[in-house]
Amino acid sequence: MASKKSKNINRKARHARVRKNLAGTAERPRLNIFRSNSNIYAQIIDDVTGNTLIAASSLEPSVKEKVSHAGNKEAAKLVGELVAKKALEKGIENVVFDRGGYLYHGRVKELAEGAREAGLKF
Repeated sequence: MASKKSKNINRKARHARVRKNLAGTAERPRLNIFRSNSNIYAQIIDDVTGNTLIAASSLEPSVKEKVSHAGNKEAAKLVGELVAKKALEKGIENVVFDRGGYLYHGRVKELAEGAREAGLKF
């Protein structure tokens, strides 16, 4: 019988497989997602220099005041809109979407749709 792995170990393995072929450049940086039970985080990263260009999360006051719980789909959508707004202010329109090994469903999907609606292209 195979040993049981935790969901997070499996997610990290999926993420590593995807990251082999996915990299952000200065022209098209990577939009990375991290999801915890109580919050959701998004970063736009230039992998060539290794710098985080923009970051947003459900911990920011502009998001926290609008939602009752920061770990739900409503908060994820607001984080997507916030990261897109910050990116457009810095002149970033096109990104590569890195879902971090998570399924494209629920909070990850809401964040992506919020970012698209706010004008980010991926």
